[in-house]
Amino acid sequence: MQPEFDDVYDTSLVGSVSQFNAGAQVVAAGFLANKPVLALADGNILLIEPNQRVAAHPDGAILLAHIDDQRVVTGGDDGRVVVTRPDASTLEIGDEKGCWIDALTVRNDGAIAWSAGKHVRARDSKGAVKSHEAPTSVRGLGFLPKGYRLAMSHYNGVSLWFPNTIGAPDVLKWQGSHLDLTISPDGLFCVTSMQENALHGWRISDKKDMRMTGYPGKTRSFSFSHDGQWLATSGADACVVWPFQTKDGPMGKPPRECGVRPHKVSQVAFHPEAPVIAIGYEDGWILLCRLADGAELLVRAGLGEGQELSPRNRPSVSALAWDKGGHKLLFGLETGEAGILTLG
Repeated sequence: MQPEFDDVYDTSLVGSVSQFNAGAQVVAAGFLANKPVLALADGNILLIEPNQRVAAHPDGAILLAHIDDQRVVTGGDDGRVVVTRPDASTLEIGDEKGCWIDALTVRNDGAIAWSAGKHVRARDSKGAVKSHEAPTSVRGLGFLPKGYRLAMSHYNGVSLWFPNTIGAPDVLKWQGSHLDLTISPDGLFCVTSMQENALHGWRISDKKDMRMTGYPGKTRSFSFSHDGQWLATSGADACVVWPFQTKDGPMGKPPRECGVRPHKVSQVAFHPEAPVIAIGYEDGWILLCRLADGAELLVRAGLGEGQELSPRNRPSVSALAWDKGGHKLLFGLETGEAGILTLG
C-alpha cells in the first residue's frame, strides 16, 4: 500500500483521518499485535482498540517508549523499565532505584537495553542482564543488526559494546555532546544528533567521520528508509534527508529537503515500503511527502495563519508510526491530541 499523490499541491487526506484525544502528552506511537497503541507521559499505555488504559508506571511518568508487534517497552522517571504485552499484562524488567531512564532501545529477537546516567544494562532474549559503565551519561542507544552488539552515545563519541564478551568497548570518537543515536539497517553507519545543532556519523568499519551541519535546531527524530538509502531528520523548517546509497554515505553529497514550512519539523517517519516520509511539525501540522519529487499530501492541519507558537500554545507533533504494511499512520501530539490515517 502506497499513498497516491496527484498533481495538486494541497491534496488532502484529512478525510481519511480519525482523530481523538489521548488524555495526556503522547510520548510514542506504534502498533502492538497490529493494533494502534500510544505511550503517554502520565504513565499509561493506551490500547486504542479496545480503548483500554494500562498503568505501566502508576507512580511516575513515561519518558521513553519502543513499540513493536509483541510488546511496549517503557522507561520512566521512576527508574523502572516495564514491558506491556497485547493482553495488557505488565512485567518490570529493570529498576534503577529512582534514577531517570535516559535512553532505551529494543531488538527484534527480544533483547532490550536501557541507560540511567552512565550505567547501561543489556537484557538478552533469554532474560540475562549484563551491565556496563560508560565514561559519561549515555543519551542514545541502538543495537547493531548483526551480532549482539550495542552502540551507546555519550560525551566525545559512541562506544560499541559486546555484552557477552570481556574487554573494553570499541570507541567512535568525535568531540562534543552526542544525544540520540541511530544505526543504518545494513549496520554500516552510526549517526548521532549533537548538542550544537548538527549530526555526526561514522562508517563503522573504518571509523571514517561524516559531519552533517546547517540545522537551526536540534535533531531529535530521525528515520532511515526501508532500504537504508536515505536518512530523514528533524530540526529544520523542512525535513532534511541525507543520502546513504554508497559506502561513503553522505560525505561530499548535499541533502534533499521536503515539506518546507514556517515551523520546524519535530517528527519524521519513513513509510515501510515506499519512498514517502510522514513529517510532523511543531505547530501540529502533518504532511506526507514523496521523496522523488517533493509532492505533498496534508494529513493534519495544526495552527492556522496568524496563530503563533507560545508556551501555552505549542501543539508539537511528538509521535509518528506506520503499521507494518504502511496502511495506517498513527500520530500523537504534546497536547494529547492524536489520530489514525487509514490509506486505501
